[in-house]
Amino acid sequence: MAKVHVPAESEAGERRVAATPDSVAALASTGSDVHVERSAGVAAGFSDRDYEAAGAALVDAAAVGEADIVVRVAPPSVDDVTAMRSGSVLLSFIAPHRNPEVVRALTAGGVSTLCMELVPRISRAQSIDALSSQANIAGYRAVITAAYELDKYFPLFMTAAGTIRPATVVVLGAGVAGLQAVATAKRLGAVVKVSDIREAAKAEVASLGASFIDVPEAEDLTDEGGYAKEAGEDFLARQREALTAAISSAHAVIATAQIPLRAAPQLVTAEMVAAMPAGGVVVDLAAADGGNCALTDVDRVVEHDGVRIIPGHDFPAQMAHEASALYARNISSFVDLIVRDGVVVLDEDDEVVTGALLTHDGAITNDRVATMLEEA
Repeated sequence: MAKVHVPAESEAGERRVAATPDSVAALASTGSDVHVERSAGVAAGFSDRDYEAAGAALVDAAAVGEADIVVRVAPPSVDDVTAMRSGSVLLSFIAPHRNPEVVRALTAGGVSTLCMELVPRISRAQSIDALSSQANIAGYRAVITAAYELDKYFPLFMTAAGTIRPATVVVLGAGVAGLQAVATAKRLGAVVKVSDIREAAKAEVASLGASFIDVPEAEDLTDEGGYAKEAGEDFLARQREALTAAISSAHAVIATAQIPLRAAPQLVTAEMVAAMPAGGVVVDLAAADGGNCALTDVDRVVEHDGVRIIPGHDFPAQMAHEASALYARNISSFVDLIVRDGVVVLDEDDEVVTGALLTHDGAITNDRVATMLEEA
């Protein structure tokens, strides 16, 4: 039987866990023996007793060295990688553009890595798409945070004492997080405007009742995977000009624009923030990749001319119970794809496996990441 090991997360502030008691049965149905490190799920609201009742074996951290498959949420440290045995398989977010030393350690250690950021955006991989499951939570949490922090009602209020106009919310990026932010802000009664560089986003934005911020002479910047491509400086300059007008009247900005495996595009300047109404809020979900706002600090809330800039990269970890439940289903679906009759099989003819494969047999198998590390 394949041994699946669920470690306690080592990254500071990470409260999620890669398997829940509910997902243990799904993992076991693949012919796998599930081992969970003691207390791994406590921060997400799952007790050791729950895991044992579901059929998992409780083990110490050192048991990772005996595992065939290790499932994690946050990128491992180099020490985490060193503890794994050569020939084992890791399923995890890696953020290779931020953690080149981890990628090199995985390569040197002979670990086969299935990188959750690299899962192809195709129909049969939807159940494995952890970027989407976690982005959905982030988009929701971003708007709830903005509504809490803002000193203004989101909806229109008509009272005997007068009428209160609704808040205006600008959402940057209409991916999964952005669209969830739009839907949540609309449900709360805000006027919502959206900016995105992909042509297909216009129809999605309109379907949710929000308006689209057009960029003069815009071209469609959708890559073959459905994500946004990196825009040139000329386009970004025109986009910033369009955004300046929209953001100057916005009470809240939800920044979600990200490019896989690259630094986030900087869309909101200090001057734009200064033009916002006093008491305004910018919530930056791209903080970990440098942020969409020039003033974002990944470690703290920044105040600038009466506007607060809040980093939101860790919002899924702040909703650890629900986030873990969704992520655990992504992981169990992936394990089901690579374990056959209790044996780990990385099928090189499977586009989901090859698309997500980052390291294998002592080499970096993703050309984009290999080039990035060479350039670094």
